[in-house]
Amino acid sequence: MTAQGLVVRVAAAAYPVDFLEGWTAYEAKLSRWVGEAAAQGAQLLVFPEYSPLELISLLPRALHHDVLGMRPALQAFLPEFLALHARLARQHGVGIVAGSYPVAQGEGFVNRAYVFGPDGTQTHQDKLLMTRFEAEEWAIAPGEGVRVFDLPLPGWTLRFGIAICYDSEFPTLARQLAEAGAELLVVPSFTGSRAGYTRVRVGSMARALENQCYALHAPLIAHAPWTYAVEDAHGAAGIYAPADNGLPADGVVAQRGWNETGWLVADLDLALTRHVRADGHVLNWRDRQIGQSRPGPAEVVPLAAEVPA
Repeated sequence: MTAQGLVVRVAAAAYPVDFLEGWTAYEAKLSRWVGEAAAQGAQLLVFPEYSPLELISLLPRALHHDVLGMRPALQAFLPEFLALHARLARQHGVGIVAGSYPVAQGEGFVNRAYVFGPDGTQTHQDKLLMTRFEAEEWAIAPGEGVRVFDLPLPGWTLRFGIAICYDSEFPTLARQLAEAGAELLVVPSFTGSRAGYTRVRVGSMARALENQCYALHAPLIAHAPWTYAVEDAHGAAGIYAPADNGLPADGVVAQRGWNETGWLVADLDLALTRHVRADGHVLNWRDRQIGQSRPGPAEVVPLAAEVPA
């Protein structure tokens, strides 16, 4: 396989929340967004966490700030939401990670990112670690299990995994994806402050470093005082890599401006990250097991017999 044959063009959405006049407005907006990324040659399109919550604007106004009542009401849009994404994936021949959606599961709700293949194939990844807002106010429950997804490309297959927002801040989850063969970590996020964005950005960059893979960060952008659910959302779309041979010295492949909406489109050369794994200046991926097993429990060492008076 030549280096050129291991290049995938990805698109990370810094997606804005709008107050919609009806379902047709949402359909037109999403169709426009997918069409724009596909026109730039993107093969994998990633939307942010909770970006479909602009559909709250189609619910009765009494539910706009009712974070518990809106959850069952949003289920009415889910069949059309899924059909729309499947149709757009087929129409443009692209892979799509849809904005994650609060989906009824058992007796509760999970935060689910649906994934669509270029033939309309549908699957999903649930968020596993919940923020305080999700757990304490919204009663969104963690899903179960991690998956990797194979996206067919000309002459080869890209395997990627998804860590939804807070999930990216925990090494074990991304490590499970990488152990299953993922070479790209997709991180859709919804963060209400620069601090929250920074936590997800740093987590994404750390996971790229540890696993010597690419990480793609797609943030939600919102000023929506009409709904408590996604009232404010901030960030900057970014794509990260391990800082090593042939890759950016600062670990940033590409990045949009702060709260700048639109697509961030970039080519990722998997030959570079594979080379770094095999013969980089450091070998984080090779040393992952010894890095976990060599340190034992920390010993507490007093630096004085007693606290000086």
